[in-house]
Amino acid sequence: MATTTTDRIADAPTTADQAARAAQFLTPVVIDLEALVVNGKQAHWHTRGANFIGIHELLDEVVAHAQEYADTAAERVVALGLPLDSRISTVAKKNTLPEPAAGFQSWEDTVAEVVGMIDAALATVHAAITGLEGGDVSTQDVAVEIERGLTKDRWLLQAHVSA
Repeated sequence: MATTTTDRIADAPTTADQAARAAQFLTPVVIDLEALVVNGKQAHWHTRGANFIGIHELLDEVVAHAQEYADTAAERVVALGLPLDSRISTVAKKNTLPEPAAGFQSWEDTVAEVVGMIDAALATVHAAITGLEGGDVSTQDVAVEIERGLTKDRWLLQAHVSA
């Protein structure tokens, strides 16, 4: 039976260098996404105003997506044979997201705050996409997939305040 290019790619072993590179660029993505999960829930519980229900429900989706994306990135690193540290203390120390406001706030402020958090996470994802160029295409594809999803969530939130 002939071996196809796809079979060779799927069966190609990942080198230690490829695994280390994947961990180097995907670990910060996981950390920022886990921070987005926690901070997004905080925003979800504390938004107020006329657009409350729409923003409240949309934030549930943003949080669920961020958790899925974090899981996808973390599983890629672990599948390549390396551990990943996304303990809450590590996430608190190493995330790049802006600190969320404490307490209640208007839905407009909530949207602006969460869009800022998504923008920070996107900067980390873009660094991963760039850093993974020319290497393991499957790992880079994980970062590209996350970028697509975060960009869509950002758009859906931003549409509430754009004229």
